[in-house]
Amino acid sequence: MVLELTDWIIVAVFLGITLFIGLRFKNKASGSLSDFFLAGRNLPWYIAGISMVATTFAADTPLWVAEVIKQNGISGNWLWWNMLIGGMLTTFFFARMWRKANVLTELEFIELRYSGRAAKLFRKFKSFYLGLFFNTIIIAWVNAAMIKILMVFLNIDYATAFIYVGGLMLLIALYSTLSGLLGVAITDALQFVLAMAGCIVLAVIMLHSEEVGGISGLKSKLPAWQFDFFPNIGEASSDIGTFGLTVGAFFSFVAVQWWASWYPGNEPGGGGYISQRMMSTRNEKGAILATLFFQIAHYALRPWPWIIVGLCALVVYPDLAMNEAGNGFVMAMRDFMPAGLKGLLFTAFLGAYMSTISTQLNWGASYITNDFYKRTLDEKGVELNEKKLVNAGKVATVAIMLVALIITSFIDTIDGAARFLIASSAGLGAVLILRWYWSRINIWSEISATIAPIIGYTISKFLIAPVFDVVISEQEIQNGFIANEGILLSTTLFTTIVWITVTFLTQPESKATLQHFYQRVKPQGAWNSVREQLGLPKEKSQIPALILSWLSATALTYSVLFLIGKLIFQEYSDAMLNLGVAIFSFLLLWYLMFRTKIFSD
Repeated sequence: MVLELTDWIIVAVFLGITLFIGLRFKNKASGSLSDFFLAGRNLPWYIAGISMVATTFAADTPLWVAEVIKQNGISGNWLWWNMLIGGMLTTFFFARMWRKANVLTELEFIELRYSGRAAKLFRKFKSFYLGLFFNTIIIAWVNAAMIKILMVFLNIDYATAFIYVGGLMLLIALYSTLSGLLGVAITDALQFVLAMAGCIVLAVIMLHSEEVGGISGLKSKLPAWQFDFFPNIGEASSDIGTFGLTVGAFFSFVAVQWWASWYPGNEPGGGGYISQRMMSTRNEKGAILATLFFQIAHYALRPWPWIIVGLCALVVYPDLAMNEAGNGFVMAMRDFMPAGLKGLLFTAFLGAYMSTISTQLNWGASYITNDFYKRTLDEKGVELNEKKLVNAGKVATVAIMLVALIITSFIDTIDGAARFLIASSAGLGAVLILRWYWSRINIWSEISATIAPIIGYTISKFLIAPVFDVVISEQEIQNGFIANEGILLSTTLFTTIVWITVTFLTQPESKATLQHFYQRVKPQGAWNSVREQLGLPKEKSQIPALILSWLSATALTYSVLFLIGKLIFQEYSDAMLNLGVAIFSFLLLWYLMFRTKIFSD
């Protein structure tokens, strides 16, 4: 498909505005590393929050949702909706402390909380492991998805689509190096508004098309299970039908997975570009509000246009294979949007892609620059002025872009290994959470919790799981261990035993390190001995209020999510029930946030 002149003009204007933003904020990003990587710690909370949402809106995300819809209907989205519990935990228990820590990166926190050679080496190792290796694989995944979108949408071959993506990455690297995080965040806001507007327009046009016939037509043309909001508890998920969860899988969803497993963008206790945005806000209250906005927008507001398009695509393109269901979203863009609007939606997908890539480049460069390059210079007693360090950050940004482009060309070769590393993180989350709330956690706790899941996952998957294989027929083998999330649960248990054992077999962090951390962050929890060493008075615990805030905000977000869905599907009695829950949760949250002192600066 070739876009018409009007469409190309819209695309060109958008790309021009993006470059203008980079030029506009050039001077504000060049003064120091804090200016370049944290926008001078002066981002308004709503810009920081929108930037978080925009980054998680990759170009392939709506396509993945369309595939989930085809297989398990709306209920299949619980694969990611369950992560809200951990996201809200981060909002209320960690956002404020990330801002108070006053570090430049998540990895700098390692040497604030721990001390010694092990902490220094672990920080430098993670700077390359996360900032370069893992980061470039994530970028390559996003690139590969964008290439597929361009191939379907523009009807071009792989080589041409690859060149287009390379050109986009050059533009992204240009405005990212010019304006740093400030420019990235401002363009994120623009790109997110465009992306959401485009998806909403597409959903409305498709829903009211002759082929679909509105909500009533959609319901009459699809099986009822496609519209189920909740999974079936007690039965395994089938190849097609309502998303099913065995009792073990349900337990892992609600009680384990959201805190135990590390995943980019959903790190237990905050981390990555999420903590980068927290640290870039003006104050602690801004960090909390930004993260709260992100959780609500990410889980409650953003999914419904994707879901509606995914359902409509099942009606319009019924013959698409399961692994091609995501293409239905792109085909809908191509077939249903008129000239002008087609360019707008194409621009929206470009914006979604660019917001993700720009954040990954800036975030990865912050690790390479601050946690490896600058840290190495500090060891040698070499001091560089801030402008030279900013230039090093710009070089790191371009280097990450080039490496990611190379990896994109053979992403299938390393895809399995990367997914293995993500899957084998169960149990690490507990240490990432407790390092803020328990002074006994030391550097060896975190190192062992990083290594142990890989061993535990390997044992669980390749040694334990095969024992539970039950041959039903030549074509079918059932495994109750896997169906009940035995791999996740056993890996988490193994990791927990390892890091607790290591913690008590090794020495605590030095008193000086713990006291310095306590004075800066003022953590809650098991820090009484450190507080007493400092001669500070005991303060009233905020943890009960934080727990209530966490639960009420989680209930608020889920009820708003379901409220919007029930209104769309014209199920008004259920909508009113969810409205009542939302109002009650909001009032409780409002009281806790503004009638107590737990969120005061």
